[in-house]
Amino acid sequence: MAAATLTSRILGMVREMVYSWFMGATWVAGAFQVAFMVPNLFRRLLGEGALTAAFIPIFKEKERTATEAEMWRAANAVISGLIIAATIITALAMLGITVVLAGGPYAAKTELMLRLLRVMFPYMLLICLTAVLMGMLNARGHFFIPATGALIMNVVMIASVYLLAPRLGLELHQKIYALAFGVLVAGAAQAAFQLPTLYTEGFRYYWVSPVGDATVQRVVRQMVPGMIGVAAFQLNVVVTQGVAYWVDPVIVAQFNYAIRLMELPQGVFGISLATYLLPTLSGLATEKKYDEFRSTLNQGVDHLTFVNLLAAMLLLVQAEPIIRLLFEHGRFVPSDTPESAFALMCLAPGLLAFSLSNILARSFYALGDTKTPMKISIFCLGINLLAAVVLVWRFRAGGLAMANSLSATCNASLLFYALRRKLGRLDFESIRGTILQMLGALLVAGLTAWGLMHWWTNNFGHTDVWRRLGEVFMPMTVASLIYWGITLWFKVPPATEIGALVFQRFGGRPKLQP
Repeated sequence: MAAATLTSRILGMVREMVYSWFMGATWVAGAFQVAFMVPNLFRRLLGEGALTAAFIPIFKEKERTATEAEMWRAANAVISGLIIAATIITALAMLGITVVLAGGPYAAKTELMLRLLRVMFPYMLLICLTAVLMGMLNARGHFFIPATGALIMNVVMIASVYLLAPRLGLELHQKIYALAFGVLVAGAAQAAFQLPTLYTEGFRYYWVSPVGDATVQRVVRQMVPGMIGVAAFQLNVVVTQGVAYWVDPVIVAQFNYAIRLMELPQGVFGISLATYLLPTLSGLATEKKYDEFRSTLNQGVDHLTFVNLLAAMLLLVQAEPIIRLLFEHGRFVPSDTPESAFALMCLAPGLLAFSLSNILARSFYALGDTKTPMKISIFCLGINLLAAVVLVWRFRAGGLAMANSLSATCNASLLFYALRRKLGRLDFESIRGTILQMLGALLVAGLTAWGLMHWWTNNFGHTDVWRRLGEVFMPMTVASLIYWGITLWFKVPPATEIGALVFQRFGGRPKLQP
């Protein structure tokens, strides 16, 4: 699953590179990104956030305790209810935007943002369906196909820049609509991509009235606390980036390029592991195998910490060369690089906390508790909002990043404390026993990456793409090998286990024992 997610995230990074060439860190880019945030709010509210967190444990329970026909009937009832709710929200939103636009005129950046939002809002319905279908596949033991669905989405969105944008006008504010239409086509394609595998599992969609359905009522009761938490999070994102957009639309664009880079390791290791753990932990909780629940969670946190510490260090040390390599072309000018790089440096320390929060929250969901993560999330979002509003004036995109890292660290800490109280015992003994070795290895690797990066820049520069590639990947590769080598020497469990897995995949016989 991590391999599929990595492939998808790399293609997603190619998409962002195409976007940076196409629209740079301009006010038009800011308008598109703010508009795209709004359907994402409802996507996480009704799709991959609260709904899947509530539905997948129930679906997994049905799989183990009910007949297959009853399991699929329950799934169809939930999907039917989702279609009704998402269609009503979409229709009302598009009507409301049309009314608001009719009350203009507005500033150019405001009108463009509203028009793009009206085009993209139906994406919410499509991606909500996709999220539920992916969750069902995960619960049935399929992780590769759902994870590769994003490949289709990225291909469509990249194609929209090259195939559709030139046909819509000469100016960027005209061409930008190609990205909005591409989002809609991508959402439909990603949903359709899940259906063949579900078909082989026995799923056939048919209408089931959600009114009065016991499963739908149970899902709604479970998802309401999660909806409040997700709504608070998304509202927080909209407000903070709305403030930044009001201060200067360029801030939003610069911050979003940085956060896309941070999401690469977070998605590959954090989100993919959390997605796997939800149905796995749900099954263990259903069978009341709490010792195995703890050990599975413990091992997941071990691996996540091992990998994300290295990723965070590399993003921190090599932020500017990475931004320069990936985005500094087309409309993304050299003066935009330091701002986005500073934002990335401020996000990097929060990478582990972002990923841990996903895993710990899903542990609560697996136990049927959606209220505790919601309460913690709302508290931490208040911290994020306050910090962002204060810091954005002084540090611009970096201020948004500082606020995100601060609130993520607070969120992960409180979730861990609450989960330990809930489970009675959760000590993460292996992490406590090896954290000093990992941090020592990280320090040596970080100093190596920093020294090699400056050596390369001083001797070769970064005037063309090949020199930029060397400036990023030579220090990154050497530092990663040093980190892994030192942790193998100290027999850190995640290092030996990943090493054994690598040797097995390539047909060798690993001598290292976890």
